[in-house]
Parts: sequence; structure tokens; C-alpha cells
Amino acid sequence: MLFFLLTRQIMAISTKPASGTRDFLAEQVLARETVIQEIRQAYELHGFVPLQTPAFERLSILLNKYGEDGDPLVFKLLRRGELPANAAENPESLTDLGLRYDLTVPLARVYAKHRNKLPKFYKRYQIQPVWRADRPQKGRFREFYQCDIDFIGSQHILAEFEVLSAATSALKALNFPSFTVHINDRKILTAILEHAAIKDEKSQRATLIIIDKLDKIGAEKVKKLLLNDLTEESVKIIDQLILTPSNDDTLSSLKKLEQIIGSANGAFAQLQELFSLIKTAKLHGNFRFDPSLARGLSYYTGPIFEFSSPNLNGSIGGGGRYDNLIGSFSSQPVPSVGFSLGLERILVILEQIDQLAAINIAPDLIVTHLDPNFTNTIVSFANQARQAGLKTEIYPETSKLKKQLKYCAAQKTRFVAIIGSREIENGVITIKDLTQRAQHSFSAEEAIIWMQEHKLSS
Repeated sequence: MLFFLLTRQIMAISTKPASGTRDFLAEQVLARETVIQEIRQAYELHGFVPLQTPAFERLSILLNKYGEDGDPLVFKLLRRGELPANAAENPESLTDLGLRYDLTVPLARVYAKHRNKLPKFYKRYQIQPVWRADRPQKGRFREFYQCDIDFIGSQHILAEFEVLSAATSALKALNFPSFTVHINDRKILTAILEHAAIKDEKSQRATLIIIDKLDKIGAEKVKKLLLNDLTEESVKIIDQLILTPSNDDTLSSLKKLEQIIGSANGAFAQLQELFSLIKTAKLHGNFRFDPSLARGLSYYTGPIFEFSSPNLNGSIGGGGRYDNLIGSFSSQPVPSVGFSLGLERILVILEQIDQLAAINIAPDLIVTHLDPNFTNTIVSFANQARQAGLKTEIYPETSKLKKQLKYCAAQKTRFVAIIGSREIENGVITIKDLTQRAQHSFSAEEAIIWMQEHKLSS
């Protein structure tokens, strides 16, 4: 009876990973590592250096950085040890740490702490997981990897260009399909809102949060939400200048909008220079000025970017300039610009179009185990093969050759080493090539050379 109850209890435990998270088997792990390596190489070619930070941060570091929509999505961790006496009356005292929401705020903390050790222009990349208490859906998870680059220390538009160049180069290296780079500037959005008689910062921030929902709910629903707090005239101006798509090319759109709202503190001149640099460098991707791009995070202060793909709803990456964020941890503002590619969404698209190369996790060689008296011999040969760079597995049990060959075929290995009594007597190794359906006998050294040559030619 006790066994029955224990069995029922074990069966009742779900083996699914937590909602919004996933397990990755060998092929998936190698595919992810392949993509990460291409992104890392593109970042390093642009002079960015690596950084890693802890999985969790103090809540005082994380909160009040992501805006009204972002802060509630921070995963909070229960306080360690004895709980405060007033925990029941003060729920906030139950937590003091949170999982990383993004990689930008931890970077700001690191820079504020280590500023004297870092170069004047600090270019860092960081590829690590982040966590958000969000509703899971296609391409959106609660645990996911971000591939960040940030350029700290310069106000020049070249910083924006370098970040965009590195990110688009990474996608080019991955043979990523057609994508569009949407570019705007927070100063332009602010100027439009002021032109629409929305003057105070709180109202502007609330308006931008609603505008940022445009690609999710559409223009009509955005206007309906805006009318809850704004006048019809203000919403009409927002509709004309932000929500209604323009058929003009980028340069014409910039000039027309500048004539209506003014220079926006030099934002139009900066964007014109940025588009000129993009054209000169012939960056990969389709680039366009998009006045509807708002980026929901509250720390952006200048140019903002978002990458979109027709293969996926939502963005595959985003970023922009955030000159005041680091200053919130130190005594003065520090000019900064960054961008983040979403690894999970990139993989979703590459898998959809079969762009990822077939990942081979099979060993190059499996050494059969036909007699317990030959164990030392097969271990010695396997060691030689591994030293020569061949991925080698030893069949762990003695059994009939037919059974072992069946296992080798299931593993999709190419070469099988047969070491039986005949091979021991003649001092040779028989190599069976399952791909070519042929077998040959060699000395141990010749067998390894032969497999190396045929592996390279396959």
C-alpha cells in the first residue's frame, strides 16, 4: 500500500519545465552555441570586450529603471534568513533581491563601481540570461538570453553607428533573412508631444507607454487609449505625426517633420548624419526613420532602434542612447548607447526557415567492446583517437558485435573500431565506415590517420 501511494505521488509530479522556460538537448545546445559564437565574433571584430554579472541584483538597483510596465515584471527573491518582524504588515520587506531584468542596468552598476579601472571609451558585450515575470508566448519566454553591446563615454553619433554596425554584422554572419531597422529619437518624440500640448513629463511618459503598444494592438486602439487622458486635438496631432505611416523616404520624412516641430534639440541633424554613415558603410538590413518607435523603457534619452522581421511578431532586438542611467549610480551623467539582440527570437526565425546548419552531435568513432580481456587495449586506442581530435566513445559493455553495431548506427556515428580476437592476434584495428559501408584493417596509428583524412573529406 505504501509503495502504491509513493508511486502515485511520484507520477503526480509534472516533469515539464516551469512555464516560460525550456530544456535544451544536445542538438539545441550546440545550435545555440553556434549562433552565440557568430554574434560574439561580430561584436569582438568591432572592438567590444566581454563582461559577466551576477544573475541577481539588489532591488534598489533594479527598480525604478524600467518604467511602469517593466518594474512589475522583475522576479523578486525572498529575503534570506529570518524575516522581519513586520513582514505581514509590510510585504515589501519580504524581498531584497531580484533576478536580472536586462543586462543594461547591471552594466550601469558595474561601470559606476569600476569606472577608474575602465578605458575612457568602454565598449562591452554581454551574452547572458535574463528573467521576466511575463506571460509566455511564441518567441517570448520568462528566461531568455540577451546579446548586448554598449558603447560608454561618447556623445558622438559614431557610437550609435558602431553599435548598429556590430549588431547588423552579427545577423549578416548568421545569414539572417530580411529585417528592418527602425530608428527614431526620444527627443523627437518629446518635441511632437509638446507640439501636441502635452507638456508635463508624467503625461509624456504615460503617452509614450501607450504609443509603444502600437505594433501589438494597432493604431485605432492606441488612439482610443490616448483619448482617456488627452484632448481630441492632441490625439489628432499624435495620429498625424506618429501613428500614420509615411510613404516618403527617410530623408524627406525627417525634413518634413523638422519643419513642423523644429530641430528637436539637434535630433534631426544627428539622425541625418547617422543615416549618411549607414549608407556609406553599406550596413546589412533595411533602415528607415520611424516616428512611431517609442521603446517602452524609461531610461532612453536620444536615438532609439528596433529590429523587426516579417517572420515574427515583435522585435528581434532593440536599444538606444541612455545618457542618464549610469548617472543614477554615480555623481554625474555618462553618455551611453547600447543594443540587445534577442537570442531566442533569432533562433525561432532561423529554425523556421531551416537556416541553421545541421548540427552533428554524433561521435566520430565508437570503439566496440567484444571481450573483457581487451578492455585495456580499447581504452588505449580510444585515448589515441581522442588525442588526434576524433570525438570518440567506448561501448561500455561486452556484448555481441551485431548489437553494438546497431547502437552505433542509432548514434549516427561514422566510424566503428572493431577490436576482437582476430585483430588482437594480428596486431590491427578494423575500422568500419558506416557511411561508405566499407571496412579496412590498419595498425592503430594508420587507422587514426585514415579516419582523420576521411572525416575531412566527408
